[in-house]
Amino acid sequence: MHFTKDHEWVKVDGDVATVGITKHAADQLGDVVFVETPEAGKTVSKGDGFAVVESVKAASDVYAPVAGEVVEGNAALASAPETVNADPEGEGWFAKIKVADASATDGLMDRAAYDQYLSTL
Repeated sequence: MHFTKDHEWVKVDGDVATVGITKHAADQLGDVVFVETPEAGKTVSKGDGFAVVESVKAASDVYAPVAGEVVEGNAALASAPETVNADPEGEGWFAKIKVADASATDGLMDRAAYDQYLSTL
């Protein structure tokens, strides 16, 4: 699993990356009440806002940590947005993206580096 400074995580399996927000991000948002995930077929560039998460505190864009084509949005979040709070780094994933470049995670943080980054916030 890899992480961004914007608190997204990405887990690559073959050429498909599963993307979501970190536990830290979910905790900062508070109770998630709405999630908009991207539709299959949408092309995203690294850094693009590709999903929206709304909580009782704020609405935030979720940014693509890798470039590629969305192969699946997590439709279950539409009726159960609280899954993002309950399991942000598991069942609360936002989208699966077919990665355009095998080196997509180069420059992203591993868990230890992300934990270190969090300690500086």
